Amino acid sequence: MSAAILDGSILLAQIMLALACACCAYRIVFGPRAQDRILGLDAFYVTSMLILLTIGMRTGSAVYFDAALVIAIVGFVGTVALAKFLMRGEVVE
Repeated sequence: MSAAILDGSILLAQIMLALACACCAYRIVFGPRAQDRILGLDAFYVTSMLILLTIGMRTGSAVYFDAALVIAIVGFVGTVALAKFLMRGEVVE
């Protein structure tokens, strides 16, 4: 009984995270300013990382957790670089 509840709740979480990814993709494409697009991209990589984590929980494979860690690191560095570019106009000093 508890395994079925866990599997159903993870499936529901994946559906909600997919809807969140769709909302983030909308903000990336139709954002009125560059700052809105960067925020949408930041939220998109967080939700995609969470989707990979829930897939890893359902399958029991550690590969998805490693991929989520890589997405988190690359997404953070990308967000910092884009924010610095918007603030100063250059990334490398």
